[in-house]
Amino acid sequence: MKIVVLDGYTLNPGDNPWTPLEALGSLTVHDRTPEELIITRAADADILLTNKTPLSAETLARLPKLRMISVLATGYNVVDVAAARARGIPVCNVPGYSTNSVAEFVMALILDFFKQARFHSDLVHQGEWQRCPDFCFWQNPHFSELAGKTIGIVGFGAIGQRLGELATAFRMKVLASSRSRRADVPYPFEWAETDDLFARADIVSLHCPLSDETRGLVNKERLARMKPGAFLVNTARGPLVVEQDLCDALNAGTIAGAACDVVSAEPIRADNPLPHARNLTLTPHIAWAALEARRRLMDSTAGNIAAFLTGKPVNVVNP
Repeated sequence: MKIVVLDGYTLNPGDNPWTPLEALGSLTVHDRTPEELIITRAADADILLTNKTPLSAETLARLPKLRMISVLATGYNVVDVAAARARGIPVCNVPGYSTNSVAEFVMALILDFFKQARFHSDLVHQGEWQRCPDFCFWQNPHFSELAGKTIGIVGFGAIGQRLGELATAFRMKVLASSRSRRADVPYPFEWAETDDLFARADIVSLHCPLSDETRGLVNKERLARMKPGAFLVNTARGPLVVEQDLCDALNAGTIAGAACDVVSAEPIRADNPLPHARNLTLTPHIAWAALEARRRLMDSTAGNIAAFLTGKPVNVVNP
């Protein structure tokens, strides 16, 4: 069984061995695959693994040996799943591997905004404390406690629910918005309509999938609903946010700050407006990437392949 990984570097940059997959067949790993090389590299694959390398209907039509696709992520929009279904090719993903990693990263972004420990440490190293006439100083107008604040979580799946649990530990109030409105969590929270959530929350964190319904979810109208002191976090998908609208809102002081771990096109392009926004933390799509999460992703991918080889595929997104 020939297994080909098209873009394996982000899963294993050297600290997360491919051993679980090597046990399942003949494995070839490419760190990255430009679009013009996809057909060449995938031509002999029985099982094809991709993270962000696109597999279009046209590409799949030129891979007659292909029997299975496993996406090295939870999101699978890089694969034309309908075209794969028409060919009888199951497409599998890995749900749930990054729940702790992403939720903890969101809390780190929130704490950084309200506390800015590293910023003040840098000021001390620059000699600002030595020059200060008082025993302490701070340069953060939003320096405050999280206890008593309201966090609004848009998308209340596994990550959103875990974030709510962490927020509850900080004695925050939790609002949740979800299309399904299904949740079984051991802490109090309140369902809210999306517009109401944006208006009431001190912090809004996005955890919904990207779809026609959610594309551009955060736009100038919703940003205008937010409190002037509110903070927005996006660790989900870049196109959930109209980036120019967010940039304008931050520069105008409509909201106090934001943090984005994802943008509309990645790597970020030179013409993206977000680097020119005030009070914005930008990180390079790393919320998912804790070593423990990547190890779970590796093991779960091996489980997907092993299940397929037994004739009982799991985590199939195109049944």
